[in-house]
Amino acid sequence: MSRPNLPRPMRRAPHRWPLSRRIWLAVGITLTGPPFTHAALAAGVLPQGGQYVAGAGAISSQGNALLVTQPGSTRGVIDWGSFSVGAQNRVSFDNGSGATLNRVTGGSPSTILGRLSATGSVYLVNPQGIVVGPSGVVTTGGRFVASTLDVCNCAFMKGDPLTLSGDSNARVINLGKISSSGADVFLIARGAVVNMGTLKAPNGTVELAAGEQVLLQDSTSSKQVFVQTGSQGTVVNRGRVVAAQISLQAADGNVYALAGAGTRIRATGTANRDGHVWLVADSGRVEQSGVIAATNADASGGTVDTDAAQLAFGARASVHAGEWNLSTPAFTIDKSAARALRRSLNAGTSVGVTTTGAMNATGDIDIASNLNWRGPASLTLDAYRNVSVGSNATIANNGAGNLSLRADATGINNGGGVVNNGTLDWSKSTGALSAFYDMNGTYVAGTQQSNPAWTPVAFSGLVTQLTAYRLVNSLTDLANVANDLTGNYALGRNIDASATSNSPFFPIGNANTPFTGQFDGQGDSISSLTLAPLGGMFGEIGAQGVVRNVNISGTESVAIGFVGPIGILAGMNNGSVVGVNTSGTVISSGPEAASSPDYSTAGGLVGINTGSILRSSSSAAVTAGNVLGGLVGANTGLINQSFATGPIVSLSYINQGGGGLVGDNSGTINQSYATGSTTLQGYCRGASGTPCGGAGLVVTNEGTITQSFATGLVTQPLYEPIGIARTNTGTISNDVYWDVDTTAATIGVKYGEQIPAANGLTTAQMSTAASFVGYDFSAPGVWAMPAGATHPVLRWQLAQ
Repeated sequence: MSRPNLPRPMRRAPHRWPLSRRIWLAVGITLTGPPFTHAALAAGVLPQGGQYVAGAGAISSQGNALLVTQPGSTRGVIDWGSFSVGAQNRVSFDNGSGATLNRVTGGSPSTILGRLSATGSVYLVNPQGIVVGPSGVVTTGGRFVASTLDVCNCAFMKGDPLTLSGDSNARVINLGKISSSGADVFLIARGAVVNMGTLKAPNGTVELAAGEQVLLQDSTSSKQVFVQTGSQGTVVNRGRVVAAQISLQAADGNVYALAGAGTRIRATGTANRDGHVWLVADSGRVEQSGVIAATNADASGGTVDTDAAQLAFGARASVHAGEWNLSTPAFTIDKSAARALRRSLNAGTSVGVTTTGAMNATGDIDIASNLNWRGPASLTLDAYRNVSVGSNATIANNGAGNLSLRADATGINNGGGVVNNGTLDWSKSTGALSAFYDMNGTYVAGTQQSNPAWTPVAFSGLVTQLTAYRLVNSLTDLANVANDLTGNYALGRNIDASATSNSPFFPIGNANTPFTGQFDGQGDSISSLTLAPLGGMFGEIGAQGVVRNVNISGTESVAIGFVGPIGILAGMNNGSVVGVNTSGTVISSGPEAASSPDYSTAGGLVGINTGSILRSSSSAAVTAGNVLGGLVGANTGLINQSFATGPIVSLSYINQGGGGLVGDNSGTINQSYATGSTTLQGYCRGASGTPCGGAGLVVTNEGTITQSFATGLVTQPLYEPIGIARTNTGTISNDVYWDVDTTAATIGVKYGEQIPAANGLTTAQMSTAASFVGYDFSAPGVWAMPAGATHPVLRWQLAQ
C-alpha cells in the first residue's frame, strides 16, 4: 500500500472537498476495495475450516448459524480457513467469561455483514483485512479485538500482555455496530483503521491504533493499547464512539477525528476510569473536527489529551470536558486554532497547550489571532522557549478565567521569555493573569488591563491580579532570589538541593532586610536542603511577603545557645504562608543539651509567626529546648486549616516541654490539628515554681483556639500527659478535642481555664464525624472523614 495522500493543513482554511471524499483520499481506500468481494457479500457465508489449535471447544453449524462452545471460562485458539458472516447469518461464541482467539490463515479478508456475538471475549486476527459492514452487528460480554497484526498463541493462552506485529497493509474498517457490554473494543492495523459506524464500550475502552508493533495490556484505569513501532499508518473516526475511555493512536502516522455534527466521540468514565480521550500521533498529524466530550461517572469534567507533531482544527472543532491538554513541538494560535480553543473554553473546558521543541522546532507559542472567552475556564500556554502575543492580537476573558503564559516550560534556563505586543484584557474578569520567564529571559508586559474590583480567591495567596514571575530553575537561581528581595518568583521545576550538604544554604532575607516579594512554588519541591544555622530557607518574611504552594525537605541545625527563631521554611514570618509543606529535621539541641541552655524558638515550618499560615503543614522532627512546636514555635498571628505530624522532643538545660502544633500561642489557631508525638526528656529546668510539661496541641495558650484537635502521644515520665494545653489563660472553645487513647492524656488543660473532660474522645469516637460538634463534613465543607480514618482531615488534603 502506498503512503496515503494527506489532507492539506487546516490552519488556514483549505479548499473543502466533501468530507466523505476527503476521508477516503486520506487513507487511500474506497468502499469497492478488496474486502467487499462478491463472495464475502453472499448471504450464505459463514466461517470455514475452523480447528482448535490451543485449548478445547466445539464448533457446530446449523443452517445460517454457527456456534462455538468453549467450556467454562477458558481460553482457546482457533485457526480458520476463512472467517466472514453473511448478511442473514449469525456466529455465536458461548465461552463464558473466557476468550477465543480466531486466526484466519486463508487468503481472503473477513467481512461481517451479519451478527457476531460472544458471552466472553473474541479476538479476530486476519492479515488480509477485516470489515464490519453497514448491516454488521458485533456484541460481546468481554473484549472484541479486530486486528491485521498477529499474536503468538502462548502469550494469549497465558493471559499475558500481547505484542501484536506484522507487515500487512490491509485495513480494519467498521461501518456497522460493535459493542462490548463489559469490556473493551480494539481495532488494530498496520495500514489504516477506520470507523464509520458505531463503537460502544460503556465499561471499558475503545481504542483504534495503527502501527507495525502494538502492545495490548490489561488496565482497569487507563488506556490499554500502545503503538511501539510506527508504520506511518492512519486512524480515522467518522462514526460514533461511546466508551468510558477512548484512544485514537497512530504514532508516526495521522489521526483524523472527523466527527460531524453533534458529539461523535464521547468518554463517559466509570467508578474506576476517569472519562478520558487520547488523540496521539507523536510525529504525525492530528486533525480534529466536531465535538469531543469527556465526563467522569460523577458528571464532573473528564480529560482530553491531544499529542501530535502537527495540529489542525476544522470549523466546528471543540472539546467539552474538564480539561483539554495539547502537546506539540511548536504552536501558532491562528484563526482556526483560536476558534477551537474559544469554543472549548466557552464550554467550560480549561485548556493547556505545551510545546516540546521536538523535531528541531522552535518550541515557541505565538498568539496571532484574537482569543476571547466567557466563564471560569482557564487557559495555560506553556512554551518550550518563548511566548509571544502578536501586535494585532487580544486575549480577554469575561468571567473568572485565568491565563498563564509560561516560557521555558521544562525549566532548563534556555532564556525563555514572554513578550506581549498585543493586549491582555482582564478588565472584565475576576480571574488572574500570570506570566513566567527565565531570570535571563525577556519580559515585555505590553498593554495589560486589570479589573479594579478584583479580589483574590480564598487561600490562593495571590496579591495582584496581573503578576509576572521570574523562574527559579536551579539552586543558583534560588540563592539569587536574595539579590532582589522585593521581586516575584516561581519554581520552574523541582530542585535537588543535596549540594548544600557541603555548603549550607544561606537564608533569603533577614530582620533588617526581609523578603517582601512573592515566591510561588507552583506545587513543586525543594529537596535535601541543608540550611545554614541562621533561621530557615527564608531568614525573615516581611509583612508584604508571600510564600505559597511549595514543598521543602531539609535540615536546620543550630548550636546550643543559639538565640532566635528557626524553622525549615523561615525563622520568622510576618507575611503570608499558604500551601507550604515541610519535612526533615529542626535541631537546636545536641548531646550536650542537658547541661547547656537553649534560647531558640523552633518550629517544623516557622520559628515565630506574626503573620498568617494557611493550609500548610509540617512532618519535620523538631528537637529543641526552649519554645518549640511541630508547626510553629511561637504564634502571635493566624494559623488556619493547617497541621503538624512530626515528633517533638524537648531537651535542654531550660526545657519545659513542647506542643504538637505550637509551643506558645497568643494568636489565633483555627481548624488545625497535630498528630505527632511530644516528648519531655528529663526534669523541667525552668525557674522555681514554673509550670512544666508539654501537650498534644500547644504548651501555653494566651490567644484563641477553635475547631482543632490533637492525637499524638504525650510522653513526660515525671509529669502528667496533657491533651491540649499545659497552661490556658486565653480562650479554647468547646469544639477543641483530644484523643484520650492515643495521647495517653486524661486532662485537656493542666493550669488555668479548663476545657470539658468530655472533649477527650476515644479513638472510636474520633473516627466518627458526629463526635465533632460544629465541624462541617459536607462536600464543600472544611473537614472530611475518609473511610478507615481514625480522625478527621482537612478537605484540602484530599486534593493533594
